[in-house]
Amino acid sequence: MAHTYVDDRGYRRFADSDKLVSRWVAEKRFGRELGDEEVVHHINRDKGDNSWGNLYVFKDQDAHDEVHEE
Repeated sequence: MAHTYVDDRGYRRFADSDKLVSRWVAEKRFGRELGDEEVVHHINRDKGDNSWGNLYVFKDQDAHDEVHEE
């Protein structure tokens, strides 16, 4: 099993690559790599909950920011 750690912002990352676990889960779900501009959002706002049902991918940071402004 891959080793992970929690970064200083509270997101889980793979130790060998620094890749966000949430991005990896989303990529597996959609069967493709996410674009650099795409942002993974934790629906319940729990950064530790990287389950498929808790992740939503926004096309860019502006679209993601709109959700947090509401």
